[in-house]
Amino acid sequence: MATPDSKPVRHFLSLLDLSPAELRKLVKRATELKQILRSGELYEPLKNQTLGMIFEKSSTRTRISFEAGITQLGGHALFLSSRDTQLGRGEPIEDSARVISRMVDCVMIRTFEHEKVELFAAHSQAPVINALTDLLHPCQLLADMQTYFEHRGDIAGKTVTWVGDGNNMCHSYINAARQFDFKLNIACPKGHEPNNDILQAAGDRCQIIHKPIEAASGADLVVTDVWASMGQEEEQRQREITFADYQVNDAVMAETQPDALFMHCLPAHRGEEVTASVIDRPDSVVWDEAENRMHSQKALLEMLLCS
Repeated sequence: MATPDSKPVRHFLSLLDLSPAELRKLVKRATELKQILRSGELYEPLKNQTLGMIFEKSSTRTRISFEAGITQLGGHALFLSSRDTQLGRGEPIEDSARVISRMVDCVMIRTFEHEKVELFAAHSQAPVINALTDLLHPCQLLADMQTYFEHRGDIAGKTVTWVGDGNNMCHSYINAARQFDFKLNIACPKGHEPNNDILQAAGDRCQIIHKPIEAASGADLVVTDVWASMGQEEEQRQREITFADYQVNDAVMAETQPDALFMHCLPAHRGEEVTASVIDRPDSVVWDEAENRMHSQKALLEMLLCS
């Protein structure tokens, strides 16, 4: 548990918070932890440690993966929603951070504004993990990279195609292209491009190719997300029109490498951003990808709390 005299803590708000070497080590460790669990070995390095889980956005995979993950490592998780705490009643984020971080060993936050996570981390004595903001979703990228490494080896030098909105997942893929050294083609409708500062920082690793068929040419991995993210439900009808040509289907996958993988952070809307024929193919890796959220986050918790 953090105390005023504790050593400086590290936070994970973005993939850029870790070095490329640290990220590769973490991905490798995630697979090792997966194998440890499946072997039946008891491994509890986080015995008696507590993870505070702050949710301002609802979740299935994020809550289950973090809660089950820290339990497997011998720790305990506390679910904190804005409806049930002072966070939803006007207490300053800085004050919440100062109090909560004195009582738990790590804090995971899933919220809307990225600035909230940054402000909380700036006043926290415990490591803070960004479990999703409107800007970034770095934990999902840990799972995606783990999944690619397990199925195809190192992603360095490969080509990844993003199809859809220039959203938090797209931003994190841009950061991943920098950190894992792959090429990223981004197929998005005009007016839905990713944040320009994030894109420009990646240099020539990333390019926008508005047509999915062209962007998928020679790709080793194709990734997409829902057309309307959480908080954009009122835009659903208009987005169905805008994104109609931005579906990952058999025609798009036919342009990729023969052994190309398809990934989706889920939940998926079959018939919208992806066809059932793609996501339900026998060799689909989306289910491994979903499970790996738990293992990669276990590796992250171990790194932040045990190193």
